[in-house]
Amino acid sequence: MRYAIYFAADADDTLMRLGNAWLGREPLGGEGASMPGPAGMSAARFHDLTASPRRYGFHGTLKAPFHLKPSVDEAGLVTTCKEFASEIAPFRIAGLNVNRLGKFLALTPDRSEPDLAAFAALCVRQFEPYRAPLSEADLERRRASNLTPKQDTYLTGWGYPYIFDEFRFHMTLSNKLDNEDEANALAEAAKFHFSEVTGRERLCGSFALYQEPERGAPFDVHTVFQLTGTTPARSAETPSARPIDRENA
Repeated sequence: MRYAIYFAADADDTLMRLGNAWLGREPLGGEGASMPGPAGMSAARFHDLTASPRRYGFHGTLKAPFHLKPSVDEAGLVTTCKEFASEIAPFRIAGLNVNRLGKFLALTPDRSEPDLAAFAALCVRQFEPYRAPLSEADLERRRASNLTPKQDTYLTGWGYPYIFDEFRFHMTLSNKLDNEDEANALAEAAKFHFSEVTGRERLCGSFALYQEPERGAPFDVHTVFQLTGTTPARSAETPSARPIDRENA
């Protein structure tokens, strides 16, 4: 069993509804209706090109997937999620748009979003005491991406290389796209599909605990937590990037 803290909302949220439809899976309830795909592309090919994000479920990563330490349990993690949600205030972002992120397609902000970055950093720290260290196999898998020295430090200290100043929020919409014609076709289809929500201010008022029952299985939503607190993420966030001492966590 692995867990993850993801940017997500209830299934009836328009962004989530569109994202789940694009990927053809509802992480609150299993498989959904598959999208037909762009004109000129078979439904089977579209399904193949969205296979990886489909397994993880529509989301934005805040705290990357982790195994629990032997000294903690799921009940404690859920309690911490509830307490965290009751402390932090909702915040707004200018909006998301369909963009290319390297060779991937994703929904990303078009500009810096300090509140979102601060919230993500808070999640990294808040749930670190529950994370078991990565295995050597997981470390090697991540290092195959040619990490920078700073990213490798984050990987070994926090379990994920793209955090703090290396964080870039994204909601992945595709596998790695090596064919430029397919990438362009998917991008145009995604811009049309998500047009109801892109380029518009959004209130970010929730996050979700996702779970992977066994390695390689689809991730499902365990619980969506509503932010009901009064503390702004930026005032709660601290500049230190020092890993928590797990011996005393």
